[in-house]
Amino acid sequence: MMAADTGRDGDGAGDRRGGRGVTGAGATVGTHTPTARSARRPEIEGLRGLAAVLVVLYHVWVGRVSGGVDVFFLLSGFLVVGMLARTAIRGAAIDVVGTWTRLFWRLVPTAGLVLLASTIAAAVLLPPSTWSRNRHELLAAVGFVENWRLAADAVDYYASNGAASVAQHFWSLSIQAQCYLLAPLLVLLVAWWARARGADVRAALIAALSAVALASFTHSVLATASDQAFAYFDARTRIWEFALGGLLALVVDRFVLGRRTRAVLGWGGVAGLVTCGAVLDVGAAFPGYLALWPVLSAAAVIVAGRAGAGDRLLTTRTAQYLGRISYPLYLWHWPVLVVSLVLSGRAVAGAVDGLVVVVLALGLAVVTHHLVEEPLRQVSVHGRRLRAPVLVALPLLPALVALGVWSAAAAASTGPPVAVGDPDHPGAAILLQAHAPISEVAPVRPAIAQVQDDWAQYRDGCAPVEGHPVLEECVPVRAEGEPQRRVTVVGDSHMQQFLPALEPLARERGWEVRTLVRARCPFATTSESDPADSTCVEWNAAAIEHLAADPPDAVVTSATRDVRVGLTEQTPDGFVAAWQRLDGLGIPVLAVRDNPRYDHRPSECLERHGRGAPECEVPRGDLLAADPPYALRDDVPSGVAFLDLSNEICTPATCPPEIGNVLVYLDDNHLSASYSRTMSAAVRQQVPTLLGW
Repeated sequence: MMAADTGRDGDGAGDRRGGRGVTGAGATVGTHTPTARSARRPEIEGLRGLAAVLVVLYHVWVGRVSGGVDVFFLLSGFLVVGMLARTAIRGAAIDVVGTWTRLFWRLVPTAGLVLLASTIAAAVLLPPSTWSRNRHELLAAVGFVENWRLAADAVDYYASNGAASVAQHFWSLSIQAQCYLLAPLLVLLVAWWARARGADVRAALIAALSAVALASFTHSVLATASDQAFAYFDARTRIWEFALGGLLALVVDRFVLGRRTRAVLGWGGVAGLVTCGAVLDVGAAFPGYLALWPVLSAAAVIVAGRAGAGDRLLTTRTAQYLGRISYPLYLWHWPVLVVSLVLSGRAVAGAVDGLVVVVLALGLAVVTHHLVEEPLRQVSVHGRRLRAPVLVALPLLPALVALGVWSAAAAASTGPPVAVGDPDHPGAAILLQAHAPISEVAPVRPAIAQVQDDWAQYRDGCAPVEGHPVLEECVPVRAEGEPQRRVTVVGDSHMQQFLPALEPLARERGWEVRTLVRARCPFATTSESDPADSTCVEWNAAAIEHLAADPPDAVVTSATRDVRVGLTEQTPDGFVAAWQRLDGLGIPVLAVRDNPRYDHRPSECLERHGRGAPECEVPRGDLLAADPPYALRDDVPSGVAFLDLSNEICTPATCPPEIGNVLVYLDDNHLSASYSRTMSAAVRQQVPTLLGW
């Protein structure tokens, strides 16, 4: 990450002879007497190098979060916010645009180079099944909004499936860039307010940064407890780390500590950083209050100063050099790791291939530092009011062009969508005995590069349900005139993927189809996906109340769940209880047997081993019992009929990833919308009879 480099720009905020960072007016950290403000802080450079190495090692071999990124955030606040604060305290004008230009000139060229290389590597070396996610996240990284992209995907069930992209690590750089945009504005506003009222600027900045830190930390704790997946990437949960760094820059010169105290702080801080990821499972409960561990550890090193820990560790030549290359090292290590894992087919790196990743990332970082970073530091963009922003943005242009070319090429190779009756792509229809032979050379549809996006898109006529704000009802199929029947599909995303199979029948018969669908919430009176989460219970209770108030002619929902290898399929008690509620209301139920789930993506197996590979075909008997679990229950209401489409998803012997030249699954458990559509003939044959219509 960037962190300490920015401290060398402007208003004497760093020693141009090589120092990174400053202490504030009047004293070097940890000393007893005032010294020049630009005194070198080599332990900060070493601290940055240590944080980068921890990030790399934990990512490559441990598979856990190290807390090193939080150190970068603290250092950025210490150096950048501290620099701006000292400018304001001296009464000098803060050049907001000039500050932005200088800060982003440090960030953008290296980021642009890594993004360009990552785009090319992903397009050439990674399998098509990963392309869509990589393109989306690379584009977000170019705009420094990758953290918000990941935050949205973390809570968007339909986007959160899949391996990490080569740009995922840009979430932290995105937060840093966003804070860089805000920092000059905050300091400028507080300084203006203080001067307008004759107040002390330093005191006003301390108060403002304290308020920001407290508000952000409180939000971080609360947000992490309620929705950790979103909070992890939320910039608001990390701002307190920047603000704390700025506060530290303003008050650190007030600390007068003895050598022994500094040594305890310094070495304690280093030990805290090294052990953070090993001791805490920070990936599952971060940031929240746990982020205090790495942040306070780094703060302890800063307060201790050079005499605290740097003399023996952080000020060594190796630590200093790692600090200087820490930014390109951070940016390069992740795409190198992701590409390595995908090409090797491993989930985690081993000892040898992990070492290759580290050495390659180090080599790229060294080359980038000497051939890109150092030469560009001699290029001044300060003062070029009109041309400077354009010059700063130019290094991102090649990556944007590469993404555009890649997207256009992918779109051109997609092919037309699968239509019902397509002779070359019959999908499930080929399992009907009467179906004619098909072309064995027809390309698979949807294309593997697009299959992960093949969700059933039914967002027409969606509106909140009056009296039940947690519900949203959509009307994806409307009849011309008065509908002959009204059918409501209720449940989770598996029921959403059933809609393409139902739609042709509904349009043919003049039915109106409504949906009450919520991801991860199958229709039940209990929480089946997460027993500790009551959200689905509340949602389903509201759904039953709404159905009671406006009863349809039938409800279509799931009959089973958890169809996996080992014959784990079940019809939970909560399912039956929900059916009993509807039966008491006189509403018929059509319950659909669930499709199999896998511990891998069938389309990726096909991609890896080839079409028709036996390795990708799971024996049907390992997934589906001859008698479905609902057939073994004696408490199923008489008003429930069951639709079993297992013969349309699996052959008599196996459950393959491709049937009739159509990919069956979009991920590891959802039918592709294209394949679901090809099951419409079976639905047309069975559903009217099952419902007695």
